[in-house]
Amino acid sequence: MLFQIIHFLLDVVVGLLAGACLLRLYMQYQRIPFGNPVGRFIFALTDWLVLPLRRILPAAGRVDSASLAGAFLLVLAQYSLLWLLAGTVWPVLSVLVLALFGLVRLVLSALMGLVIVYAVLSWVRADSPITDVIDRLCAPMLRPFRKVIPLVGGIDLSPLAFLVVVQVLLIVVGSIQGSALR
Repeated sequence: MLFQIIHFLLDVVVGLLAGACLLRLYMQYQRIPFGNPVGRFIFALTDWLVLPLRRILPAAGRVDSASLAGAFLLVLAQYSLLWLLAGTVWPVLSVLVLALFGLVRLVLSALMGLVIVYAVLSWVRADSPITDVIDRLCAPMLRPFRKVIPLVGGIDLSPLAFLVVVQVLLIVVGSIQGSALR
């Protein structure tokens, strides 16, 4: 039971911090200014990790490699700690593979969360700076679906289609992870 509690708490903390690193990466990639409340929040959560890493890892074009490395290191620390607490004998390579798959699952889960927040905000028509940021973050992901799926009775079903595709990708990633660790 104690292991499950620690696992849950690590999932929450690492999910928040690594997710913030990934959101920072995505916001910079999309060239969304950080002067809004979301950007300031992301900076406050991630500066302690990303800024030191940035001295070592320069950006690769529009990709902030320090933010990506920070997210991976957080997930790696989580799986390493769980590995130590479990007391099982896993090869170190297995922990690295688990962390890589954990990061991929975190990316997919974060994209799902972002689109769910976008869909809810689109229903209530909230006029806030957060709505504009989330709209700008989701638009590139939903654009391909909007080209294929027409509005149905004035309702945009592209977020639903996106969520279905991401769920399928999560199933595929889980299957590949299971195969890779056998």
